[in-house]
Amino acid sequence: MNCPMCTRWQDEPELRVAELEHCYVQLNRDQFFPGYCLVFAKKHLTELFHLDPATRAGLMEEVNGVAAALAEVYRPSKMNYELLGNMVPHMHWHLVPRFIDDPLWPRPIWSEPHEEKTLNPSDYQEAAGRIRRALGL
Repeated sequence: MNCPMCTRWQDEPELRVAELEHCYVQLNRDQFFPGYCLVFAKKHLTELFHLDPATRAGLMEEVNGVAAALAEVYRPSKMNYELLGNMVPHMHWHLVPRFIDDPLWPRPIWSEPHEEKTLNPSDYQEAAGRIRRALGL
């Protein structure tokens, strides 16, 4: 199996935010949308209905907790949640804080190309630390 999400935690340690019971949380390398994170299931799954009810509830609470932490840190106008899996068939959410003054507001983040915004390592660490603190970790 060649799944980029299954190895992402090991492959990109500089983007790590938190390891939770059911999922991993990492910053998206492209921070064009400040605070953009990926939350991905530890197990290789493709659908919520593949999980037993207790695990599904636990996973959704973790996604919700990350969204709340991002809202606390970034104070967005709206939090976008996206769970697709068409291109990468491993359950993962794109959590994207959105702001009324962002260049693509109110359109979807993929509505038009944008120049990728990468940060220096200390800025990724600082952002991850702020999110971890908001998570209570």
